[in-house]
Amino acid sequence: MMLKEKVEKALEEIRPALQADGGDVELVDVTEEGVVKLRLTGACGHCPMSNYTLKQGIEQRLKEKVSEVKSVEQV
Repeated sequence: MMLKEKVEKALEEIRPALQADGGDVELVDVTEEGVVKLRLTGACGHCPMSNYTLKQGIEQRLKEKVSEVKSVEQV
């Protein structure tokens, strides 16, 4: 399975928590270096805690599920 597919599968497990708060996440890109580029949408896109959600929530979970992930960036 390719890295992008692994990340998308892991995001499917994370999405329900974001959707419960009226938001979602869109996978924009995954670099060869393991940087995942995401776009937070809905309520998450404008939330003052979005950076915290991205780094402490999504990034942590992705690193646990996909060992190749080095970091997550919001675009």
